[in-house]
Amino acid sequence: MTTLITHIGELTTNVGAVDDPCGTHRDAAVLIEDGRIAWVGAASDAPMADETVDAGGRAVIPGFVDSHSHLVFGGDRAAEFEARMAGQKYAAGGIRSTVAATRAASDDELRARLRGFLDEMRAQGTTTVEIKSGYGLSVVDEERLVRLAAEVTPEVTFLGAHVVPAEYADRSDEYVDLVVGPMLDACAPHAKWIDVFCETGAFMVPQSRRVLEAGIARGLAPRVHASQLGPGEGVRLAVELGAASVDHGTYLTDGDVTALAASDTVLTLLPGVEFSTRQPYPNARRLIDAGVTVALACDTNPGSSFTSSMAFCIAIAVRDMGMTPAEAVWAATAGGARALRRGDVGVIAPGARADLVLLAAPTRIHLAYRPGVPLVRSVWKDGVAVV
Repeated sequence: MTTLITHIGELTTNVGAVDDPCGTHRDAAVLIEDGRIAWVGAASDAPMADETVDAGGRAVIPGFVDSHSHLVFGGDRAAEFEARMAGQKYAAGGIRSTVAATRAASDDELRARLRGFLDEMRAQGTTTVEIKSGYGLSVVDEERLVRLAAEVTPEVTFLGAHVVPAEYADRSDEYVDLVVGPMLDACAPHAKWIDVFCETGAFMVPQSRRVLEAGIARGLAPRVHASQLGPGEGVRLAVELGAASVDHGTYLTDGDVTALAASDTVLTLLPGVEFSTRQPYPNARRLIDAGVTVALACDTNPGSSFTSSMAFCIAIAVRDMGMTPAEAVWAATAGGARALRRGDVGVIAPGARADLVLLAAPTRIHLAYRPGVPLVRSVWKDGVAVV
């Protein structure tokens, strides 16, 4: 079965020259075959296909690649959000309330909510998503979170080192012993990645190193939460250990930026967090101009960023973080793929997965130009129309 999407007014391939990293094609067409991109070119040169979709001059982009989310959890923290909007400062300790609600939820309850979030994301153009654990913080509960996540995505991250749970208060080193021992043993078979929240109020650098090195020894690849609440050494630890991505980066030193620019580690920015916590927005212009590879992700979670809209994050990145629309769309697609070390998503090129989004707009600029407007008209995942 072949499908031709033709009369695309603006096609973003993310395969292009330095002066156009989005690899923009005008009046273009894309041929899909067996779930993959088979051909890309001018609409006038398009081959025949079993099925033809007329884009009518609208824009097509790769499916969004959301490389940072926490989708398996119970409960709600709307009251905490309300208090924060009234002036209460955000602190990582609020995670513990979600831990209690998650532990109380059944597998079926968590599974149903997870699938609901995925449907919500897909309707907004997200076709690849990474999912972290981190709201169980016991061997049994962390194992079931990564197991449930593995039912819906290969991009599963074990984040047992999210915060220290209440029952280990003032015994953080003992909790790290649990994370790198029985918890890792239970979770590693279901996960691809190992992560740690390297931050004051969560885990210090020596503890974070223990967690990451233990995961690496078990075949998991490292990712790091760092510099969300203040400057620290987490970014340089991530670079030293070859992490695929270091996420947040709200407070970066010049040394952090230099280290990132000289590495293969992606800096994943999470604009929904700053929006929800009223922390300062990171300066993406500073990062891009320094040569840092930047991704955008939603960080969907009940405490600090309860959005699943990549378009919303793009709009914030353009308005408040110094990114151009093209840079923000690239970061939300190809950048997310780089953060997951994937070459088969985030691009529209022969051999790549046929994950595409047709916008109800003539150009990708509308994702920032028309914030809050549902612009996703159609979505293909592995060549199958799902929206």
